[in-house]
Amino acid sequence: MQSFILRRFVQMTVVILLLSFVCFCLMGLMPGDPVDIMISSNPKITSADVERLKTLYGLDQPIYVRYGNWLKDTLSGNLGHSRTYKIPTIDLIGPRLWNTFLLSMGSFFLAAFIAIPIGIYSAVKKGSKFDYVSNLLAFAGISIPSFWLGITLIIIFSVWLKWLPAGGTETISDSSITGFSYFLDRLKYLILPTLSLTALQMGSFVRYTRSAMMEVLGQDYIRTAKAKGILKFKIIFIHAFKNALIPLITVLSISFSTIFSGAIITETIFAYQGIGKLVYDSIIANDFNVAMISFMISIGMVLFMNLVADIMYSFADPRISYK
Repeated sequence: MQSFILRRFVQMTVVILLLSFVCFCLMGLMPGDPVDIMISSNPKITSADVERLKTLYGLDQPIYVRYGNWLKDTLSGNLGHSRTYKIPTIDLIGPRLWNTFLLSMGSFFLAAFIAIPIGIYSAVKKGSKFDYVSNLLAFAGISIPSFWLGITLIIIFSVWLKWLPAGGTETISDSSITGFSYFLDRLKYLILPTLSLTALQMGSFVRYTRSAMMEVLGQDYIRTAKAKGILKFKIIFIHAFKNALIPLITVLSISFSTIFSGAIITETIFAYQGIGKLVYDSIIANDFNVAMISFMISIGMVLFMNLVADIMYSFADPRISYK
């Protein structure tokens, strides 16, 4: 297992380096580098000033040289400054990562806690009214656009009922909120985006759980267990569900990584100050340093969750070996 994890970390490092170079090249192709923005905001700037500034920022060098300089600075801990927010990139990304972590963890575990039992019961009661209704709701959850769901939740709970704030991360007008009051304040702003992401995930979780359980429940050893008179609860949760975990682990791990790194639309709709909205804002504003670090975090999260899934396979099925 240790050698397998070591090999995977080497592979992850290679993939991150390759993708970082691709992202760096794509960002470099975008119009509007720092010097271009200075030129557009200062009509009196001279061509000599432009050349001097391009040399100062290293924009006159080939793309691979600029990438090497950026990579060296990043590995040394120098993540640069945000052009938009005028603060160090690390000071900007740290709180945003924590906000996205709270949102993604809350929605992921809530969706799994609700959807997995529904999927199991739908597989056990295949063809029942409950199965038809849960399938209908699952397909609806998969099909609903995230922006439409977010706007609908805002209209219902913020505009009509006035129960929850329409957007934001916390109350910024009162700095005296501390302790448990601060927790409740943050929770109030988390409810709507969490509900939105939870609803979008539940459909796929229900479908995958139901499919995996139905496949396992049709196996010969399940019929043998029933013939031996083993309790139905034990057959479902020990014999069937344990063997249905392999495909479910894959789906859950990929879903968590995509939520953590890709909740751009939901965070933008609710003006939630997370890493997804930061990626969107930094791309729109051509904030190079922030965008690159955000991309690397997203890529690293996807690769790390794939590694976690591979490790969990061996716990779910002892026959799987990585020697």
